[in-house]
Amino acid sequence: MSDVAQLLGGRDVLALAQADVLAVRERNRRRRLLWLGTIVGVPAALLWYRIIAGRPFNIFAFPHIGGDPLIWVPAILLTVLLAIVFLAPMASQRSPHVLYRPEQIDIGFDDVKGLGPVVDEVVRSLNVFLGYARFRNELGGTPRRGLLFEGPPGTGKTHLAKAMARHAGVPFLYVAGPAFQSHWYGMTAKKIRQYFKVLKKIARKEGGAIGFIEEIDAFATARGGLDGSTPTALSTGFGPFRRVQSPMVASGTGGTVNELLIQMQSFDTLPLGSRVIDKFKEKINLFMPPNRQMRKRRPPYHNVLVIAATNRGDSLDPALLRPGRFDRRLYFDVPSRAGRRELVDYFLGRKRHAGDLENDARRDELAAMTFGYTPVMIEHLLDEALIVALRHGRDAMTWSDIMSAKLTEDIGLPHHESYTPDERRQIATHEAGHAVAAYLVGEGRKLEVLSIIKRRDALGLLAHSDLEERFTKTGTELRALLKISLAGMAAEELFEGESGTGPAGDLAAATQVAAEMVGSLGMAGSLISFRAMNETVFDPGLVGRVLGVSEGKREVDALLKREKAAIKRLLNSNRRLVMSLRDALLEREELIGEDIVKVLDDAGGKRAQTAARRVSTTRRVTTARRSNAASRGATVSTSKARRRS
Repeated sequence: MSDVAQLLGGRDVLALAQADVLAVRERNRRRRLLWLGTIVGVPAALLWYRIIAGRPFNIFAFPHIGGDPLIWVPAILLTVLLAIVFLAPMASQRSPHVLYRPEQIDIGFDDVKGLGPVVDEVVRSLNVFLGYARFRNELGGTPRRGLLFEGPPGTGKTHLAKAMARHAGVPFLYVAGPAFQSHWYGMTAKKIRQYFKVLKKIARKEGGAIGFIEEIDAFATARGGLDGSTPTALSTGFGPFRRVQSPMVASGTGGTVNELLIQMQSFDTLPLGSRVIDKFKEKINLFMPPNRQMRKRRPPYHNVLVIAATNRGDSLDPALLRPGRFDRRLYFDVPSRAGRRELVDYFLGRKRHAGDLENDARRDELAAMTFGYTPVMIEHLLDEALIVALRHGRDAMTWSDIMSAKLTEDIGLPHHESYTPDERRQIATHEAGHAVAAYLVGEGRKLEVLSIIKRRDALGLLAHSDLEERFTKTGTELRALLKISLAGMAAEELFEGESGTGPAGDLAAATQVAAEMVGSLGMAGSLISFRAMNETVFDPGLVGRVLGVSEGKREVDALLKREKAAIKRLLNSNRRLVMSLRDALLEREELIGEDIVKVLDDAGGKRAQTAARRVSTTRRVTTARRSNAASRGATVSTSKARRRS
């Protein structure tokens, strides 16, 4: 492997001593020292000459102003007032950035957890940024101009950008997207120009600069139309009375996007002094023959890297995403199970905790329970657990504190309502039906919490999740989820004679899953996907599309009725399990984890075992699918209270 490949292609950040940035910085430092010596030396020599010649003068003396103050003081005040009035709009032209030096940032790559592949790509981009001269001169490449960080909130986009700035050893210019906006006409584009002007100036002095634009979607969305669509003219009338109306809806971001596009490709421009000299040369060349003309200077390369962050990458103008602008799009997804375990270890290493959280099994369980959590959500969960510990008079969190904090964060604070005896029994029966169904048909499901304590608008709840982290589900597993959702209603009908208003939330969740199976996943006979339909402004969503067609509505209804009848028969044949769990809930109000399973096992239940999956010997091509019902890792079945009319 060549020396350049070892330096720029490694997985470790290039040392500053090996970077081209340092050579530029050292050259500029010596040039500044020379200018400083010239500026200070000439006046000092003049002063010493005056002293030696016997004609010294006091440089700190205030100049004497003669005349009546009533004449010149109002004139000075009027001049200052006029200057404020005329210069006020110009003050809003300043770049809204905040400059951070590497030593001001306390976040490094060691503090970035759960983003393995993204960090590797960022490090390689950073090495090319630091060794830009070798990449351009020896390899003939063009360094990346911009990186786009996109992903859900709290996934570490800004966190990683700060780590980049610290390890790069160059100034970091942070700016929020909304800060570019101004109430003065044309000032938004002016602020963008000023921001890039400052970037280029600092890059010339320091050898490089990193710009970070937070929430770039605030001003760089697709140009024209509503939500980025191109507006079309409206035609009314017919024949000679036909009239074409101009579109009345425009996004208003076209000018700012155009300015950003121009600045992203105009890094390499000469500074003001060089432009003045070139202008002077141009005038002289008018009188010179072609072979004797003075050559103009070539624009220097400005080593600038612009990073933008957004959670709405699809709404950005497509021209921003082409090569030469934001060359690389990096998606920040929620961390995997291994990433969450890494985050749990990192956060627990910084927060006080009891000895039970040193157990690897507990930490693995916490990583499994936080499926779908972002790094910020995991840290917030542990902070809430510390608050729970303080509430109980302890200065270190325990496992029970984390469980209590998680339940509060996911579902809400507990409210110990005084139910009537009949209502309390009905809620316990409803939740016991959910839990028994999950116990009997939920292959690979883990029962986490069973409660009849009111939280938010839920009178009771069952929380259950996958034993293993899964991203796809089979038709059998989705039908099992339907049975679990409908089991509460079936249990009320079996043991109470009729169901009440509690199953409202369950029916909504079951309808969502059934609509996905019918209109998206091809699991109900038809292979037509309603997701293939183009979305419109007033699109009702997948469920609305499926239920808006009579045949789709009929298939969803038939699927729900079939699964409800099946789970009702199963609960009827296992009445002792429902009654045992109902009685335990009436006595203890809330059961956690293995306490639920123990009650059912003691009642003679036989839990569903995870079936072996058939693995095809042929190579399978996996298609990424975004399905809320199919990718849900944790499910909460609730009994909701509805306002009675």
